[in-house]
Amino acid sequence: MRKEDFVGFERHEYNPILRPETEKLLGSLILQHKPKTILEIGTFIGYSASVMLEKSDAFLTTVEIDPQNARDARENLKDFEGRFEIVCADAGQFLKQNNKKFDFIFLDGPKGQYKNYFPYLKKFLNVGGVLVADDILFYGLVGSNEPVKHKHRSIVNNLRTFLSTLQADEDFDTQIFDFEDGVSVSIRKK
Repeated sequence: MRKEDFVGFERHEYNPILRPETEKLLGSLILQHKPKTILEIGTFIGYSASVMLEKSDAFLTTVEIDPQNARDARENLKDFEGRFEIVCADAGQFLKQNNKKFDFIFLDGPKGQYKNYFPYLKKFLNVGGVLVADDILFYGLVGSNEPVKHKHRSIVNNLRTFLSTLQADEDFDTQIFDFEDGVSVSIRKK
């Protein structure tokens, strides 16, 4: 199904849906690692969830704070009934209350919170598991030496902290892809 055909797509002026190269990478990683359990932070209307479910036999737990987006995602994922659960909640609260383990985590929620989510995601990720974080370069601002406008400063600083923490963590092998808006892929070694 085309992105534009997803229920809810037309209601949003800005559609935070996977870009083409990121979608290819995500699908490839799912096929390569064959996860049995997936956690997604940031469902939106379910497009990235559909990509991951289509490429695997995994059970996916996806977290979305907006009730309308969660309803739209449920409708868009109906072909995968029984293989997913949509948790309509704040991701930070969900992470504090969760104790499940996952083989694959796709982080695509609020960018300014990635650094706060990381300790929980690390705890939930099985050894050999994959953590993929989308939009980590935030319009090129994260790697830029140019002054960042006030409205983006905290997001950019938090993403910089997240990336430096992730890259310094010896439990992970991390690779950064600088296409589109940036993606990090981290494999948990121990």
